[in-house]
Amino acid sequence: MQDQGIERVAWKHLLAITLLVAGGSPAVAADYSPYANVEHPTRVLWGDTHLHTTNSLDARLLGVTLKVADAYRFARGEQVVASSGQPARLSRPLDFLVVTDHSDLLGMVDQLLLGNPALLEDAELRELHDGIQAGGEAAAAVMAMIGNALDGDYSGPLLDAALMQSTWERYVETADRFNEPGWFTALIGYEWTPTNSGDKLHRNVLYRDGADKAAELFPFTANDSLNPQDLWAWMQRYENETGGQVLALAHNGNLSNGQMFPVETNPNTGTAIDADYVSTRARWEPLYEVTQIKGDGEAHPYLSPADEFADFETWDRGNVTLEILKTPDMLQYEYAREALKNGLKLERKLGTNPYQFGLVGSTDSHTALSTGEESNFFGKFSGVEPSAGRVTYPMMEFDGQRMWEVWETGASGYAAVWATENTREAIWDAMRRKEVYATTGPRMTVRFFGGWTFSVADASLQSLAETGYAKGVPMGGTLQSGPQGGAPTFLVAALKDPHSANLDRIQIVKGWLDASGATHERVFDVVWGDAHRRQLVEGKLPPVGNTVNVADATWTNTIGDAELVGLWKDPEFDAAQPAFYYARIIEIPTPRWTAYDAAYYGITPPAEAPMTQQERAYTSPIWYSPP
Repeated sequence: MQDQGIERVAWKHLLAITLLVAGGSPAVAADYSPYANVEHPTRVLWGDTHLHTTNSLDARLLGVTLKVADAYRFARGEQVVASSGQPARLSRPLDFLVVTDHSDLLGMVDQLLLGNPALLEDAELRELHDGIQAGGEAAAAVMAMIGNALDGDYSGPLLDAALMQSTWERYVETADRFNEPGWFTALIGYEWTPTNSGDKLHRNVLYRDGADKAAELFPFTANDSLNPQDLWAWMQRYENETGGQVLALAHNGNLSNGQMFPVETNPNTGTAIDADYVSTRARWEPLYEVTQIKGDGEAHPYLSPADEFADFETWDRGNVTLEILKTPDMLQYEYAREALKNGLKLERKLGTNPYQFGLVGSTDSHTALSTGEESNFFGKFSGVEPSAGRVTYPMMEFDGQRMWEVWETGASGYAAVWATENTREAIWDAMRRKEVYATTGPRMTVRFFGGWTFSVADASLQSLAETGYAKGVPMGGTLQSGPQGGAPTFLVAALKDPHSANLDRIQIVKGWLDASGATHERVFDVVWGDAHRRQLVEGKLPPVGNTVNVADATWTNTIGDAELVGLWKDPEFDAAQPAFYYARIIEIPTPRWTAYDAAYYGITPPAEAPMTQQERAYTSPIWYSPP
């Protein structure tokens, strides 16, 4: 690592025993143990906030046989048998899991396939059940019912309220049974799934509560409404009636065809975005799922042409069914970085930033298996679990036309939470305050703090976190005005996942709003691995290199660094301009899951399928708010 005008230091493991005070006398700590009486989060917890089981209408019809209990067993480290009959296990347990089955027709497809007598009393459903069992084309009719439900246009016999309520009650009871505070947390949640003619505006609703409160009110569905404002009203109703607490995270904006992050007009109502919309959205949606199986949603090369890392696992051909193909004007309303910038504009106009969200990653697996590692990827649906042919399969077909290919799906991602303890309450509270970050799979440890008085010495101490909390705000926080003429400084540190690759670099992404109302962005290389690299005059860092052997899907950690830490001061700060900053951590190149499949099965994937990638993490931003 080299210093080229930006203050950078190596991360040291030695504990500072004494700190000199005025006069040279050693300061005596209140407690010998530096960890005694610590109130801030001291370790990161790993989980998945988006997973589907047999309760989900599409997952069940497409082959999943694993239930909610199986998902919890797998997440906490047990070996299970996947729906395809293969043994599956994580490299190490997760700390928490949210099973988010679709609330629409919750459990009903499963009950139909199981032959529930209450459903088979209906002649239409009996015919469909018998047809599916016989291997006929009845599944297409059920899929049509599913599509109508997600479009909010279904009133058929699968809407059995009593059966759906009993499914919900069984789910929340199972979550309570697997919830073991201090060791493994089973957060309760569900997915509200409006798919307006292929445009996905889905939200996951996460509960702070247990089964006693969650069971009182059945989840909101697309059949109730396709409008997110009605979901927010349901969330308010839940809190009013139960005394509980919920939050929502929006996800998969890259398949919304320009509707996930509106700026001028609400696509659901056709009315103008107003003060009520922005304040209500900010209240209920503190998180965004920035990376998952169906593509990465941080940035897009069209929107960020100067960002060499913007084109990562990009899904941008259209909505989920490709009924409406993507046009460039849609993109700014789908990606996180542009939404963060547009949020600054809306705050200036309407008084509240509706897109002041934290960032998480999760899988959106419909297999009941939270597999975010490239070498252990069990796919989106059970029908595309590991096999010699899956890289050539279509993941989706519409009217007989291939749309998205299986090789396009990414083995992503996980949610990292800085919580004080492994409990529902502590994890939910950390999400609410946005002290979270996203990764595309690797479990790298990342800290990010902003303040006005950080020094080089603060980045060299083992007590970086203690200093960060004492003198600044963590990821998800907001900086108010600082000293006259001062500029914000940021402490950022990353430690590699011991099961994954070395780190290439840490970047800080800045977005800001100028006096004319125009938004801007810039990506800064802050600290990087390998001492031989120098930052070029034009500010571009040369590539770290590539040690991947695609033939056998291996790499070596002979490039990059295991840990990076730095202090960065904004060199272009204007105290009158609102801004946000987030850290992006990039690994050295490693094999993609397609390379692992090719090596294991001895196959040749399609020529267009990428075989290597640079995994990454995105912290929640830190915002600056002018006086």
